[in-house]
Amino acid sequence: MNFHRRRASIQPALQLAPMIDVVFLLLIFFLVTWSYARFENELDISVPKADESQDPRRRFGEQIINVTKDGTVIVNSVEMGDAELLDALNAVAEIRPDQSIILRGDASADYEHIVRVLNICHKAKIYNVAFASVKES
Repeated sequence: MNFHRRRASIQPALQLAPMIDVVFLLLIFFLVTWSYARFENELDISVPKADESQDPRRRFGEQIINVTKDGTVIVNSVEMGDAELLDALNAVAEIRPDQSIILRGDASADYEHIVRVLNICHKAKIYNVAFASVKES
């Protein structure tokens, strides 16, 4: 006769509360960083308005070039001269020949500055250039 009771084996349970906390923290982190990284918006650039403007959602791999009203070129929050921009675009075009560029020119910027940046894109053999605008409300 066996008078010893068998202990019920306790199965380790999955702790859901800490896992849910971690998932929510990751969700909050990605939502906050996504909202900042969605567009590279320079505060002193107001893009022109257009009747047929598209939704400004970025696609993967797009580069944004900002041109201020005084002709300063800003890429990834770094002010660049013409030679630096050409070197950067040549490096990008070497890696991705079909690279797309979004040109955000200030509404009060001279046309000369926009054409200068377009010329640099052409020299770097980047032909997929789009102009940023906001929809007229």
